Amino acid sequence: MALLGMTVTSTLPLLCRFAAVRHLSLVAAAGMAGVTATGVVGVPSTFSSATAQIGGFLSKKPYAPPAWATHLSPMPSHTFSLGHFPTPIHKWNLPNLPEGTEVWIKRDDLSGMQLSGNKVRKLEFLMADAVAQGADCVITVGGIQSNHCRATAVAAKYLNLDCYLILRTSKLLVDKDPGLVGNLLVERLVGAHIDLVSKEEYGKIGSVALADLLKKRLLEEGRKPYVIPVGGSNSLGTWGYIEAIREIEQQIQQSANVQFDDIVVACGSGGTIAGLALGSRLSSLNTKVHAFSVCDDPEYFYDYAQGLIDGLNSGLDSHDIVSIENAKGLGYAMNTAEELKFVKDIAAATGIVLDPVYSGKAVYGLLKDMAGNPAKWKGRKVLFIHTGGLLGLYDKADQLSSLAGSWRRMDLEDSVPRKDGTGKMF
Repeated sequence: MALLGMTVTSTLPLLCRFAAVRHLSLVAAAGMAGVTATGVVGVPSTFSSATAQIGGFLSKKPYAPPAWATHLSPMPSHTFSLGHFPTPIHKWNLPNLPEGTEVWIKRDDLSGMQLSGNKVRKLEFLMADAVAQGADCVITVGGIQSNHCRATAVAAKYLNLDCYLILRTSKLLVDKDPGLVGNLLVERLVGAHIDLVSKEEYGKIGSVALADLLKKRLLEEGRKPYVIPVGGSNSLGTWGYIEAIREIEQQIQQSANVQFDDIVVACGSGGTIAGLALGSRLSSLNTKVHAFSVCDDPEYFYDYAQGLIDGLNSGLDSHDIVSIENAKGLGYAMNTAEELKFVKDIAAATGIVLDPVYSGKAVYGLLKDMAGNPAKWKGRKVLFIHTGGLLGLYDKADQLSSLAGSWRRMDLEDSVPRKDGTGKMF
């Protein structure tokens, strides 16, 4: 099996390999200290995770920022414990890396199940603000398979809030039932209210005006709505990945033989890269942050990230703290056959299942850059942030069907003894 010119011999089924890696990572999250022989940065015993305590999950707690971020403002006062943190870091044995290069992976895809991925970190701050303002419902906007919208719908229901989602789809489907595939299934199971708009309408009106229109209608009905921007990416949401940098910093402090030169992540709305870049520059990490944009273009995200860090009065320039490269390919949530094959090959080679919209495109772009510019990456330790999005794969099932692992009916010889009732089917 070829992987960007690399030969891969392992062909275990995708989901079995994913389950094995998930088990390993959950073991790490349960308390494995230091760097083990398997290359896992475990969770040190000094970590005091709210989710480890009975009643800690979903609790509201006062927020104290890292010492290196106390000059930022405005500063959040509280958060809700919505995710399972810290998420584990382990070595990612990607084949054919440049000489001396190591890639490690931080598994923010394991931050939860219904509520998972990078959006959880932002929502811990945003939902606390919604509750503090007396909201009885939240509004947010995204694509038809938005991971952020699914996470928001689950978080809202956890906190007894109604959720209103404005989802962007094609003009051919805007008047039809959106179905129950992937993120939509979870959103509809938890009772989210879904309004569909066409991509053309979205392009002419914009997410802010759409959310304001729905907010106005809900206010007229006597509701108390709170608007969360696309991707949860505003200055308040940026604190989620400032806090993630503190988490990484603490994990490194407990694993003295691991230091990272680079952090790599997908970029789709800007809040994650703003928090990572700002936190990395201010903290002891001081790693170089690389983002691969999966929509719009790098200049848009430099400008958007600048607005977010200006909103925190950081005094920094986005061009100085993050490098952004274009990885959108055909467009947002659109994939070439080569990109989907890459996602499949990575899963079969390493057990890590990437989503096709964000992390899949980011790793595809990263490995292409490593292959084309090996000197740039030679000898460097790279930390990739897996931002989740597994449910988005279900929307690509038809395109992936020809790439998925094979199956067959088991060959049962006539000589095999048979007796009714021997095999119990529970």
